[in-house]
Amino acid sequence: MNVSAAIRELVERRKPGYSLEAPFYRSEEIFALDMDAIFRKHWIQVAVEPDIPEPGDYVTVELAGESVLIVRDDDMAIRAFHNVCRHRGARLCNEEKGAVGNIVCPYHSWTYNLTGELMFAEHMGEKFDRCKHSLKPVALQNLAGLIFICLADEPPGDFEVMRAAMEPYLLPHDLPNCKIAVQVDLVEDGNWKLTMENNRECYHCVANHPELTISLYEYGFGYQPSPSNAEGMAAFERACQERAAQWEAMNLPSVEIERLSDVTGFRTQRLPLDRSGESQTLDAKVASKKLLGEFKRADLGGLSFWTQPNSWNHFMSDHIVAFTVIPLSAGKTLVRTKWLVHKDAVEGVDYDIENLTAVWNATNDQDRTLVEYSQRGIGSSAYEPGPYSPFTEGLVEKFSDWYVRRLRAGIAA
Repeated sequence: MNVSAAIRELVERRKPGYSLEAPFYRSEEIFALDMDAIFRKHWIQVAVEPDIPEPGDYVTVELAGESVLIVRDDDMAIRAFHNVCRHRGARLCNEEKGAVGNIVCPYHSWTYNLTGELMFAEHMGEKFDRCKHSLKPVALQNLAGLIFICLADEPPGDFEVMRAAMEPYLLPHDLPNCKIAVQVDLVEDGNWKLTMENNRECYHCVANHPELTISLYEYGFGYQPSPSNAEGMAAFERACQERAAQWEAMNLPSVEIERLSDVTGFRTQRLPLDRSGESQTLDAKVASKKLLGEFKRADLGGLSFWTQPNSWNHFMSDHIVAFTVIPLSAGKTLVRTKWLVHKDAVEGVDYDIENLTAVWNATNDQDRTLVEYSQRGIGSSAYEPGPYSPFTEGLVEKFSDWYVRRLRAGIAA
C-alpha cells in the first residue's frame, strides 16, 4: 500500500491510552488509508433484512467510493453486487431503495436477473458470451437479520466466530420478522472515528443525554467508584445479577462477550434498564405494544451489540434500533439510524412514531454536536492527544487500538 513516510510514522508512534493525533481526524491521506485498509477490507454492517422484505426489493449502499447493490432474489436469498453494468459501466440502480423484476441498465437495457446473470444484451452478435458478463458479486453475510458486506476479494475469515457467539443473543428478537418504522440519516461535520469514539463511552451521558439516561444506566458502560455513587452502583450490580438469572431461565443470554480486538471485532451484553426496565423511551415503557418474536413480557432490558468498525445496535423486547456509520470524507460522516418494530405492528395503534424515536433522535442530535465540537477543537494548534479515563473510556481505547492495528496490517500488506 502506497503510504507516505509521515503517515507511516504517525501510525507507528501511536501512544496507547491516549487519543489519536490530529491528522488521524483531519488528513485526507489518512482518510484514503482508512478506506483502503479498513472499509474495503473488513465486514461492514450496512443494512437490515427488512430493508428488502420481498423478492426484487433492493437497497444501494455507497461505501469507500463503491456503489453496492443488495437485492433479494426470487428464492428469498439476499445477494450483493457491484452496482455497475458489465457493458460500459453505467450505474444500474440509482435510487437508495426500490423494487425490480429484473435489473435493467438504464443506458442500453442490458438486463440481469436477480442472481446477477446477464439475460439480455441486444446487438452484441453471435459470438458474444452472456455467461462471461454477469454482475460482479460482493461478499455478503446475514447475521440474524443484520446485513454485512465486504469489498475485499478475500474477506476476513472470522465472521463465523461472531455468528456462533451472537446468534443466541440476537435470534430471540426475530429481526427478520420486523419492519422499518423509521429511518433517519444524519450527516455529522466530523471524522468517522470521532463518531465511533463517542459511541464507545458513556462518560458524557449524564451531562449531555437527559432523554437517554431516563432508561439507560451509565454504570453499565464504565464508572469510577466513589462514595457519592456507591449506593447507585451497588443497586445496579444487584439488578444485573437478579435480571441475568431471570433472563438465563428464559434462554436469553446476558453475559458480556468482548472480542473487540478480533479482526472482525464485536462486543455484546444485555443490561437492565432503569425505571420500569422495558424500553429506551421517555418513560421507559414499551414503544410498541406488539412485542418481538415470541416474547411474552416486556422487561427484558437492553441488548447492546457493537461491531468494529462502524455499527452499534440496541435490541429490546418491543423494538430494535440499528445504527451504521458511513464515512463520507475526512470531515463528514453519515450516521444512519433505523427503528424496527414487529412487522404486524400498526402505526397509531401499536406504536407512535414520535414516542418510538424521541430518545434516539434527541441523543443522535446531541452526539452530532459533541462530535462537531471535537472536530473543530482538534483543528487547533493547541490540540495534543489526551489521556483516556481507565474507568469510563476503556472501550474507546479498544476501538483506537483495533483501528491502528488494522492500519498497520493494511500498510504491511
